[in-house]
Amino acid sequence: MNPDPLGITGRAGPFLRLLAVQLVRFGWVQARCCAFAVALFGGMAVSKLLPPLPVPRYDLLLVYGVLLTAAGYLLGWETRREVAVVAACHVLGLAFEIVKVRVGSWSYPEPGFAMIAGVPLYGGFMYAAVGSYVCRSWRLLGLSLTGYRPRATAVLAVALYVNFLSHHWLPDLRLPLGALLLLATARTWVYFTVGELRHRMPLALAFTLIGFFLWLAENIATYLGAWTYPSQLDGWEPVSLSKWLSWALLISVTFVICGARRK
Repeated sequence: MNPDPLGITGRAGPFLRLLAVQLVRFGWVQARCCAFAVALFGGMAVSKLLPPLPVPRYDLLLVYGVLLTAAGYLLGWETRREVAVVAACHVLGLAFEIVKVRVGSWSYPEPGFAMIAGVPLYGGFMYAAVGSYVCRSWRLLGLSLTGYRPRATAVLAVALYVNFLSHHWLPDLRLPLGALLLLATARTWVYFTVGELRHRMPLALAFTLIGFFLWLAENIATYLGAWTYPSQLDGWEPVSLSKWLSWALLISVTFVICGARRK
């Protein structure tokens, strides 16, 4: 007896092989997009294993981050424009960190010389790594957009960034602003190339997925002592899932910066 009289298995075989190949290709491109972030987290991990040194670990990480950025440009990981985007993300991230540390959202408990208001200057490199990822994804995956509303998205991204700083003193508007962002991007599709095939997904879904992986990265970073939440002072514990939403909204800021003047 024929176990597959309708030939479903025969038809599914080529599709499953193509799917497997595309997933491997996509994973490889994503690994290349994450080169800066992986190298940064690798440096954090190694710094935890070093014996006590006369130079504070935070300052070593600052030097490492600067050298990593320079190496990325010289090796062709980043274009000149992308380095500028990475620098802008670092500055915005550092400003974000200063406010958050001041209000006690998290802290940098280790000593350091290169610090501003309790925040080591290397603190913006987490945001710089996000900027590098988005820029490299745009280039290596050949991203293009349809139905994109750049002005509305930019205004909402700025409002979200400001709200994440001001909600300690003013009403927290992240949910209504998030709903408006969802409306503004409802008809926006992101097209990307994997191998010879062109794919697409809603921009809102892309923000959600990136936010999830940033939440995972934040768990790794806090485990490595990059910074510490109040709930982690007595021992590491997973970062709250609410941070997933925060990252999914904040990624809009990086996306707007990276997408400026792109077609």
